Amino acid sequence: MLAEGDTLPKLTLLDDEGNRVSTHDLLGKGDLVLWFYPKDDTPG
Repeated sequence: MLAEGDTLPKLTLLDDEGNRVSTHDLLGKGDLVLWFYPKDDTPG
């Protein structure tokens, strides 16, 4: 579990067009907001 102030882990994910996007590539290019839905599509 990440907490406020933790270092951003290196992640590579697919965007909505199937292109790979890395957090490393995005850092330093402006504001970056990552939003995770831990219970998306679940009854929780």
